[in-house]
Amino acid sequence: MASTASRSRPTGVPLPPHAKQAAPTASGSSSFNGSSSTKNGVATPVYNMQTSNVVLVRRLKRKQTTPMKQFTRWLVENQTGLAANLFALLFLAHSLFPRLRQHTVKFFTLAYLNEETGKHNIGKDDAYLVLFLVVLFSGLRASTMDYILSPFARSQGLYKKKPITRFSEQAWLVIVYMFFYPFGCYLYYNSPYFLNMENLWVHWPGREMPGQLKAYLLIQLAFWLQQIIVINIEERRKDHWQMLTHHFITVSLITASYRYRLTPVANVILILMDVSDIFLPLAKCQKYLGYTTICDVTFGAFMLSWFICRHIFYPMICYSVWKHTPKVITFGCYKGLGGIGASPTSVRVGPNETSTLFGAVSKAAPFFSDATNNRLAFLIEPMLDSEGAICYDSVVKWMFLSMLLFLQLIIIMWFFMIVQVAIRVVRGSGADDTRSDGEDEDEEEEADSETDGKNSAKDEFVFEEAQALEEEVGVESIDLKGWERRTGVKRQTSASTGVSLPGHHSDRKELLGRIGCEKQVD
Repeated sequence: MASTASRSRPTGVPLPPHAKQAAPTASGSSSFNGSSSTKNGVATPVYNMQTSNVVLVRRLKRKQTTPMKQFTRWLVENQTGLAANLFALLFLAHSLFPRLRQHTVKFFTLAYLNEETGKHNIGKDDAYLVLFLVVLFSGLRASTMDYILSPFARSQGLYKKKPITRFSEQAWLVIVYMFFYPFGCYLYYNSPYFLNMENLWVHWPGREMPGQLKAYLLIQLAFWLQQIIVINIEERRKDHWQMLTHHFITVSLITASYRYRLTPVANVILILMDVSDIFLPLAKCQKYLGYTTICDVTFGAFMLSWFICRHIFYPMICYSVWKHTPKVITFGCYKGLGGIGASPTSVRVGPNETSTLFGAVSKAAPFFSDATNNRLAFLIEPMLDSEGAICYDSVVKWMFLSMLLFLQLIIIMWFFMIVQVAIRVVRGSGADDTRSDGEDEDEEEEADSETDGKNSAKDEFVFEEAQALEEEVGVESIDLKGWERRTGVKRQTSASTGVSLPGHHSDRKELLGRIGCEKQVD
C-alpha cells in the first residue's frame, strides 16, 4: 500500500568541525548524534526525536552575468531555431506578398546580371545575399554540430561535453573547406590566369565577372563574417585576438579585392589558404577520436601544405603585386565595364573626374596620389559606387600589399607554433595544436579546482532552515533500521526470553498507524 511520507533532508552541507553548534530543539534540549531523547523524563520514540533543522549553507560568490553575456548565450543556444524562423519569415513574405518580391529576391539571388554578356557586376545589393549567407552558415553550423557531428562523436566513444563540442567544431570546418577548396580550384583551372601570374592583372578593371566567381567570393566573405561572430559569442580561446585579427584582415582583403575588381588574385589566395585548413581540423578530429598515429601523419601533411602554400606560393603573389602590377596596369582612374586590354569601354578619366563627395575630407588626407588631386575620394569611391571610377596607383598598390604582408606576418607567427608541435611529435609526445586553448579536459578540471581553492576563502557560510522534501513512497520503502546503521547505535533485545524492549513493537505500530497502515499490523 503506497502512501505519502515526509522525509526531512537538509539542503545544505554538514557543519564543519569548527562550526558545529547544536541548535535548540522544541523541547529545549539539543542533540546531533544521540539515539534517544527525553521529554519530561519520558523516553521519546526515535521517530518523534527532534533535532536541529538549521544547517550551515555555503554560498558561492559568483561573477555577475551581464546582459550581454546572457544575450550571447541565448544566441549560441538558439542558432538553429533563429535561422529557421528568419528563413521561414523571408520565404513566406516572398510567396504571400508579390509587392515585396522585388526586395526579398535580393536575399537569395545574385544581383546585377547583364543579360547581354551573361556576367554580373557588383553593387550595394550584394549585401543582402551576404546577410542571407551569414544566417545560413549559422543555422547549418549549429544544426550540423547538434544533430550529426555530436551524435557521431558519442558513437565513437566521446562522452564529455568539451571534447564533443571541440570535435564538432573541427569536423564542421573540415566539411566547409572540403567545399571551398574544390570549388576554388575549379574556378582557377578554368580561368585565363591559370599558372600565369601576369594574367592576374591583365583584365583589370573589368567590372563584370562570371556568376560562379561572384558566388564563390560572396560565400567566402559570408563565411568569414560568420566566423567573426562565432569567436565572439562562443567560449574564447587563448589565441582569440590573433584569430580575430586574422579574420578581420581576411574580410578586408576579400572586400577590397571584390570592390577594386582584383577578383582573380582573391581566388588564388583563398585557394592557397584553404588547402592547409583542411588538414588541421582533420588532424584534430582524429586526435579526439584516439587515432594518434594517423593524426600525426595528417599533421605532417598539414605542416607540409602550410609551408608550401603559405610561405612559398603566397609570397609569390605578394611579389607579383609589387613587380607585375606596375608593368601590366597603367596607373590611373578608369570608368567603364571592360578591362584595359579587353574592352574599349574602359576609359581613363582625368584626375578630377572622380567623386567629389569627399572633397572636404580629402584635403586633410596625409598622403598624396599621382592619379588624382582628390586625395581620399579615389580610394573610397569604388567601395560606394559600383559605376564610379576605379583607381590604381602606388597608394593603392602599397595599401593592398601591406595587408597581404601583415597577413603573412601572422602566418609566420603561427608557423613557429606549428614547428613546436612538430618537435613534440618527433620526440614522441604526439601532435597537439598550440594555437587553440587548453583542450585537455583534465587540465581544465585542474584549473577549475585551483580556482575553487582560491575562491573558497571568499565564500560565505550562513545558517538556514532545512526544507522538508516530499516524496511518494510505499510501505516497503520504509527502513526502520536505517537510523541504527547511520548512527551505529543498536537496540538490545533479550534473545532468551523473546521479550522486546518496551516501545519497539508499539513504536512501529504507531508509526505505521500515522501513515494509514494500522490495519495491517496486529
